[in-house]
Amino acid sequence: MTGTVSIDENPSEALRDPPDVGEGMDFKLIELLFFAYRDFVSDADDNLSSYGFGRAHHRVLHFVNRRPGLSVAELLEILQITKQSLGPILKQLVYTGFLVQEAGTLDRRQRLLYPTQKGRNLSFQLMKMQSSRIQNALNGVENQDRELIERFLFGMIEPDDRTLVENLLRSG
Repeated sequence: MTGTVSIDENPSEALRDPPDVGEGMDFKLIELLFFAYRDFVSDADDNLSSYGFGRAHHRVLHFVNRRPGLSVAELLEILQITKQSLGPILKQLVYTGFLVQEAGTLDRRQRLLYPTQKGRNLSFQLMKMQSSRIQNALNGVENQDRELIERFLFGMIEPDDRTLVENLLRSG
């Protein structure tokens, strides 16, 4: 198997058997990551929905809370989304009183983001839920195993983004 699959095969033919495990495809880890992510975000998703917020709001609140004064440009780099995607989310978070947006002191065109107490409270509430799930998963894990987990997760990050992530983890 070359690792590529043609999508031009007969689209109307129903396949009744599960796929063979292909070369380099680790279904078990792929599915564990799907389920872990699903459950990791589910508690926060349920809480956020009561505000009319989604996962993008969560990510914005998280990073602004962890780094008050974060510029919109820095946030765009962290989240790897467009200004057009971020704009409505920021507008809603500012309008509902979770964030404050201020002009930069040196460059008035720069937009700096700060959490309000309301925003910080929600961010901490969401982090507590996710931290609890992480702590439950880490119960009984030795220190060296935690380091292995951290290396694994870091290895999942695109190589070009690793320096940014290292700097964010160091500064937070």
